[in-house]
Amino acid sequence: MGQHILVIGSGGREHAIAYALLRSPLVSKVTVAPGNPGMGRDDIDTVAIDPGDVEALLQFIDEQEVSWVFIGPEQPLIDGLADTLRAHGIQAFGPSKAAAQIEGSKDFAKRLMARHHIPTAAYTTCTSLEEAQDYVRSHGAPIVVKADGLAAGKGVTVAMDEATALDALHDIFVDHKFGKAGASVVLEDYLEGQEFSLMSFVDGRKFWPMPIAQDHKRAYDGDKGPNTGGMGAYSPVPQIGEDTVRTAIDTIVAPTVQAMADEGTPFTGILYAGLIATKDGPQVIEFNARFGDPETQVVLPRLTSDLACAITAIFDGEDPQFTWDESEATIGVVVAAEGYPGTVRTGAPIPSIPTDDSSHVYYAGVARDDSGQLVSSSGRVFLVEQSAPTLKEAQQRVYERLDASPMDGLFYRHDIGAKALNN
Repeated sequence: MGQHILVIGSGGREHAIAYALLRSPLVSKVTVAPGNPGMGRDDIDTVAIDPGDVEALLQFIDEQEVSWVFIGPEQPLIDGLADTLRAHGIQAFGPSKAAAQIEGSKDFAKRLMARHHIPTAAYTTCTSLEEAQDYVRSHGAPIVVKADGLAAGKGVTVAMDEATALDALHDIFVDHKFGKAGASVVLEDYLEGQEFSLMSFVDGRKFWPMPIAQDHKRAYDGDKGPNTGGMGAYSPVPQIGEDTVRTAIDTIVAPTVQAMADEGTPFTGILYAGLIATKDGPQVIEFNARFGDPETQVVLPRLTSDLACAITAIFDGEDPQFTWDESEATIGVVVAAEGYPGTVRTGAPIPSIPTDDSSHVYYAGVARDDSGQLVSSSGRVFLVEQSAPTLKEAQQRVYERLDASPMDGLFYRHDIGAKALNN
């Protein structure tokens, strides 16, 4: 009998992880908690257990003879779910609560980088509105304003003028737009350059980098509109040279992994480095303690080796094998509910997107209505992924699929991949 793997989470990232795991001959079953009903189209089971309900998770793991657990989203990691599972003798792939601080607190991450001379923007941390306003007025714009804690990818404002920065501070400290995530704020120097995402599998002092991707954060075409959790991504990123990636691995990923271990918070799981290629070399914008979303949906389809086998090897203290398709490019376009990232319209019917062996649909914010039909239930609804020999061809084919489908109550960007193709 093969492995039964439990994936924690409910979004497109978890759909992509579960789909990759299910392709392994080692695996007989993948269950996602709580998952979403779109995952069932790929024979992925779901169970209605909230990731915060640890007792219910432990009971399910015991009763269903779960082999090991992959923790997808940031909140359960920051809450210490990996520690709890390990304390009960359950193998869990994901960092400890202490190590997950690298995402849970931007101030923690910035201090770590300062101590170990890891390249990142100069910054200050402020704990009150007045202190932050004074800093902005003395520093001037452009400046980057970040809520210190978790804000679902939306707590960052790149302020090109002072008024925008002060408005962002008002949102954080007065309107409490990001709740407890805004108890303090990190103010950073603005960095010029193209951003890219470099994710790595990590086991203590060892790590295995993945191909890089580039995410599109703004809601609308031409990088207009508010920041979102991500409206699409693509991989590879041809305008970011191999020398830049190698420098990022040597000067950022390697010393960060080493620093975490040296300081008593060794990291095991997925380390996400959000980077920017500046004229002075790559620098860190942010770290996450898990796979990025939507980058996962374009990077994992390029994996040609066995994901479940690799993670099992890490559990066993062995070196995992990772191989990647270098002959194809992959692009993913997020379809979101009207109003996202603000107040969204839910209940929109989900179109049936035609796919083939080179494409896939990963579901996120979907539910079933009274008639059993899939409808939108939150901001980012699904992602259509397309692979092809060139990025241009992948872009053309993914938009042919999307443009041929009814999108009442939904929207998507029409220029994912443009930075590479127009470079």
